[in-house]
Amino acid sequence: MQNKVEATQAALRLIKQLEAKHGELMFHQSGGCCDGSAPMCYAKGELFLGDNDILLGKIGGMEFYISEDQYKAWKYPHLTIDAIKGNGGMFSLDNGTGKRFITRSETCEV
Repeated sequence: MQNKVEATQAALRLIKQLEAKHGELMFHQSGGCCDGSAPMCYAKGELFLGDNDILLGKIGGMEFYISEDQYKAWKYPHLTIDAIKGNGGMFSLDNGTGKRFITRSETCEV
């Protein structure tokens, strides 16, 4: 599997902080709705994955998923996950830390 997701140093620091508090984590790229298209962070196993979720790779040793439809709509993305000041998604573990994960993407050739 080719890793199609990476994290900035700021994101890796936030991942370590959340891991220390919540244990092993997992990520899923939100497709919109309540939290826009934010990367959502959960305790591992907290989010039920469907048959159409694709493992893009790992950041900070944690699995990162995206839905198949979103993967295709974004034209086979390579994602960079960053952390900035702000409020995280309402269901994401970064909420309440004063920082939030954001996605920066570029289109990749298949």
